[in-house]
Amino acid sequence: MPPASTTEPFKELFNAALVNDLARALKRAWRDFDDKSFTAAAVKDFKNLELKQRVLQIAAELGTYLPKDVPRALKLLTATLRPLDKSGEPIDDKSHGLAGMVIWPMGEYVARYGFDHIDESLAALGALTIRSTAEFAIRPFLQKHPRKVLAYLKKWAKDSNAHVRRLASEGSRPRLPWGLRLRAFIDDPSPLLPLLESLKDDPSEYVRRSVANSLNDIAKDHPDVVAALAKRWMKNAPPERMRLVRHACRTLIKAGHVNTLAALGFAERPQIKLAGFVLTTPKVKYGSHAAFALELRSLSSSPQNIVLDYVVHHRKKNGGTSPKVFKWKTLVLKPKDSLQLERRHAVRPITTRVYYPGRHRIEVMVNGRVLEGADFELVL
Repeated sequence: MPPASTTEPFKELFNAALVNDLARALKRAWRDFDDKSFTAAAVKDFKNLELKQRVLQIAAELGTYLPKDVPRALKLLTATLRPLDKSGEPIDDKSHGLAGMVIWPMGEYVARYGFDHIDESLAALGALTIRSTAEFAIRPFLQKHPRKVLAYLKKWAKDSNAHVRRLASEGSRPRLPWGLRLRAFIDDPSPLLPLLESLKDDPSEYVRRSVANSLNDIAKDHPDVVAALAKRWMKNAPPERMRLVRHACRTLIKAGHVNTLAALGFAERPQIKLAGFVLTTPKVKYGSHAAFALELRSLSSSPQNIVLDYVVHHRKKNGGTSPKVFKWKTLVLKPKDSLQLERRHAVRPITTRVYYPGRHRIEVMVNGRVLEGADFELVL
């Protein structure tokens, strides 16, 4: 995936220098490559193009200037790649070949022109992903040839290189950010589950994190499927798998999905009493905060795992309300113990919400169940 942030607009990473590096590498691999014409066409009007437009323009010009014999063109592309060290990572020497962000448009070329040569194309994507990622480029192949590509992914899941194993899970994510959505797997994720099962105890955190992200995608459409899998995977789970499962279930935990909470060891009906719930700000001025306090009392003679969240029912323009769950605490409540807690919830301008004056509601939720609530009036 692209980096989360950079000191300049991310699109500027796709610039003339990157295209020049690509052109020089292709010229070394194929002396008849017209590097000057390719570079001029690939960077044309770059200043007016956004990130994905730049990537696609470079890929399109690769299609123009590489041989029309696609298998030959794929061999030329892979010939430009940087060698690997003993650990399976690209060597740290730019003069020996390509790696990094330049791989993205190379992958887009494969995705655009390689459909009639699927074996050669997938082999090329396997080589490309080690130097950066081919998670976007493989998705059109999964969409058009799901059975054949899934067979490749099952083999890749056993590869010695962690980047290739990760491509098996990351490339098949149903809702990969920035990537083509795989509608067939959104509707029915069952073909992916054996693949994820084979990777759940992968030695690489990089791969396990990808498995968790794929399951989180699946959870958005099939929560009970992921909850059942989480319950099974948590049995005798090593710490690494436990972390994977918790990360995979993050959306379901936040939503208070009861079966998921139970799978993670949180009782559906914990033996507790919510005492002294007080909303201390019955009127809240926009730009300030709503404040509330409560006391949790354990009625059990054993420790209890607790997920404590709260729900804010925001008033909508039409007078109705829309609930949103906010994470608060995960804790262990000791036998017969009590715990006093306070919370301040900011009500301030944010880009993702429009506030409307009038009645709002805050509710306290323990292990996915609402215990008590109170209303406050928002004043704009």
